[in-house]
Amino acid sequence: MAHQSQTSRTILVTGGGGFLGKAIIRLLAARGDRVFSFSRNYYPELEKLGVQQIQGDIRDAAAVENACRGKDSVYHTAAKAGVWGDYRTYYQINTEGTLHVIAACRTCNVSRLIYTSSPSVIFNGCNMEGVDESCPYPETYPAFYPETKALAEQAVRLAGQQKDSKLRTISLRPHLIWGPGDNHLVPRILKRGKYLRRIGDGKNLVDVVYIDNAAKAHFLAEDALIRNPEFSGNVYFISQGKPVFLWKMVDDILQAGGLPSVKRSISQPMALRIGAFLEQVYSIFPFKGEPPMTRFVARELSTAHWFDISAARRDLMYFPEISIEEGLRRLSDSLKPFY
Repeated sequence: MAHQSQTSRTILVTGGGGFLGKAIIRLLAARGDRVFSFSRNYYPELEKLGVQQIQGDIRDAAAVENACRGKDSVYHTAAKAGVWGDYRTYYQINTEGTLHVIAACRTCNVSRLIYTSSPSVIFNGCNMEGVDESCPYPETYPAFYPETKALAEQAVRLAGQQKDSKLRTISLRPHLIWGPGDNHLVPRILKRGKYLRRIGDGKNLVDVVYIDNAAKAHFLAEDALIRNPEFSGNVYFISQGKPVFLWKMVDDILQAGGLPSVKRSISQPMALRIGAFLEQVYSIFPFKGEPPMTRFVARELSTAHWFDISAARRDLMYFPEISIEEGLRRLSDSLKPFY
């Protein structure tokens, strides 16, 4: 316990009630840090971890500044995900919200900012195989989520490169986070299981990352900034370090949920045409939710996108501790009570 108190830090996690935010908080609390969560809602499970919860909206600059006051580090995971919605909302939450966090960190003399970005910020709709952090941002984006996350990431990188500022930053790009407690990827696959169609030949390789590994990467990024402030402004891909066939991974998740694998398939050109049609329909009529298919999703599900994580291994000393096989076993155990 004495060792914990010596290394204890006061840390704010934005989006602490989210899938990744909670996993990060569990790690920080176990280390003995004094942890605060900033979210719009209240979460009883965070209270059980001894986390102090601050309720507020990332779009409210004053609320963000209040939350950042007195913190050593901020882990910024709050974001609006998804593939459908109006640009204004995506921009206000993902881009302006991040600008509020940066400004608050500077005003409150926060030393370190760990930002959760996304590999989609460099996705150009084509196959991306083994690319590293030198890959440029595309000129145009197929959806508002990657576009607004890219603007935010660029702001965080720039903030970390300011020599006259105390603030040091690292941006992480975890790819397809999954595991027990997932409220995004896994539920979408299970909900649409019986209607899913494989897009393309099913041979496209992608990166994924198990939730505990993604959370640990954030933990390691903060430690790396303390050891080597010159890493400030850097960005790192985070994954299992071993790409998988996307549609095999989908089948494995379906199996973990007690559902049969995907049997039918359609071509990428057909999926793109369906996506374009549904985007038009959803733009004209006020349907709730998002279209079952968009052109962005069609490309994501039919192309290869996996990344070189050697920079994270070298600088952050990141090595995925939980294998995909172990992760699937844990996921299956967590889903068994529901089927």
